[in-house]
Amino acid sequence: MNYKKAIFNKDGHFGTYGGRYVPELLVPIMDDLADTFFKAIKDKEFLEELNNLYKNYIGRPSPLVHLKNLSDKLGGAQIYLKNEGLNHTGAHKINHCLGQGLLAKRMGKKRIIAETGAGQHGLATATICAKFGLGCTVYMGAKDYDRQRPNVFWMEQLGAQVIPVYEGGQILRDAINAALRDLISNPIDSHYLLGTVCGPHPYPVMNTYFQRVIGGEVRKQLKIKPDYLVACVGGGSNAIGLFYEFLDDKNITMIGVEAGGKGIKSKKHAARFQGGSKGVAEGFKSFFLQDDDGQLAETHSISAGLDYSGVGPQMAYLKEKGRIKFTYSTDKDVLKAYKTLAKTEGILAALESCHAVAEVIKLAPTLKPKQTIVVNGSGRGDKDLFIVTKELKDEGFREFLREQGCTLVPKLDNSLTE
Repeated sequence: MNYKKAIFNKDGHFGTYGGRYVPELLVPIMDDLADTFFKAIKDKEFLEELNNLYKNYIGRPSPLVHLKNLSDKLGGAQIYLKNEGLNHTGAHKINHCLGQGLLAKRMGKKRIIAETGAGQHGLATATICAKFGLGCTVYMGAKDYDRQRPNVFWMEQLGAQVIPVYEGGQILRDAINAALRDLISNPIDSHYLLGTVCGPHPYPVMNTYFQRVIGGEVRKQLKIKPDYLVACVGGGSNAIGLFYEFLDDKNITMIGVEAGGKGIKSKKHAARFQGGSKGVAEGFKSFFLQDDDGQLAETHSISAGLDYSGVGPQMAYLKEKGRIKFTYSTDKDVLKAYKTLAKTEGILAALESCHAVAEVIKLAPTLKPKQTIVVNGSGRGDKDLFIVTKELKDEGFREFLREQGCTLVPKLDNSLTE
């Protein structure tokens, strides 16, 4: 089975998943984007410009760090972290943002529309818009707008208009819907820079292409074949970025880690493969958490970037085929992983990434010392300052905020420490 070929194709179908379910008005827009993309990736000039930006603007290749202290502490497999948090803007999102930004310029677009949850995709979008001289509007669920306020500030400093969305659950799902409505209203001069491997064709294929650089670098950096690859999965962009290069390699186990939130039984989670079902939403067919009427269900995660009711169609396909195994990490496990990685390796990872780290902490001790795990550190943790200080009850930081005149300091609760 050629998995690479199966998930990177020109029709955007992956078994029964994927496709393009959009209003008729957007069909020619998506056709133009697909045509531009597939022509560009065969164009030497386009590829040279993209690779130059990867090297001299993002700072690629990102480091592959041997987590020796953590490996020794756990007493099992050797653990390596692909540290995408050291990219410009602090996450893997800049990889596809630069690629799509170059495509937008080729199509003569003057304005970029984007959605964001954790804020890293929005920050990367605002960054490339400043670099390329494009207008920028970013939609963000009001809940995420509040809990990821540092990234809102940085986006605004870069010239972006950040619009909080108050409909629905006020999270990533609702931001995507708002961005699609904007594109329908402004289809000619605007490009919708979707931030993951979800959405209608060609977005899943296109973002897979731009993110695959992650795994390509790992193969060169590690020099030996890893036994396990582990990544968190929201939409799936950082996971497919790590996995793609190795999909057709035998004897490599791939594990995707979803957001277990407050536990599966609580139903306050975002683990689509724990009680989800097939459906069509936001332009594509995949696995979604849905209610009895087929409407997208409410979700919860300590990490804004994984707080989404759908998963990329390629992820659903690869899970169905048995190529990727899926599990989940709860909020409590994630905070423990955050603190463990910080205190053993001096690395403050994003809460999204810490879902994968939590799984590695469980997995490594069950393996042999000669076995190797590569975990994708999709981003760095400074964006989560307000979430973590609240959950870890750092009253000193909260007092600092009060001294600076902040009157809306969130109340402490016992949700993660009972």
